[in-house]
Amino acid sequence: MKSDREQPSNVLPISGSRHQPLRITEFYMPELSDIIALPLFLAPVSAGSPMSAEDYVERKLDISRHLVKNPATTFLVRVTGNSMTGAGIQSGDLLVVDSSIEAEDGKVVIAVVDGELTVKRLRHDGEAISLLPENPDYAPIELASDASFQIWGVVTSVIHNL
Repeated sequence: MKSDREQPSNVLPISGSRHQPLRITEFYMPELSDIIALPLFLAPVSAGSPMSAEDYVERKLDISRHLVKNPATTFLVRVTGNSMTGAGIQSGDLLVVDSSIEAEDGKVVIAVVDGELTVKRLRHDGEAISLLPENPDYAPIELASDASFQIWGVVTSVIHNL
């Protein structure tokens, strides 16, 4: 097992049992100067019984502007690990994170706890703060009153391949 000094600088281990390191393998700032306009069809796609199709496009939708509401405060991270599979976050997903959104109880956040980075669901009951995984194989992170804690932003979208 490697000591902390031997780990690559982009690996931040999560302390405690049953946590694997969350690796930020890529960090991006959105580039909105390149508009990517894709067709947006008026008729929704049914996930149940098939619906009749409409033969026209309602309008063009710029996918980057759809995902990024506040370009100056938004960043993207690619993660590995499976502590948030219940929230639809899979290993390899790209997370859209907005640092201007207030981190409220129940939001999925990117947080730094005692110098360690994680993505978890914020639980704040007025007194205690915890970071909850969305996978029963992982334990919640209960924040001690003396813990160094900072929220980098709220996850607004998850981008993953099928």
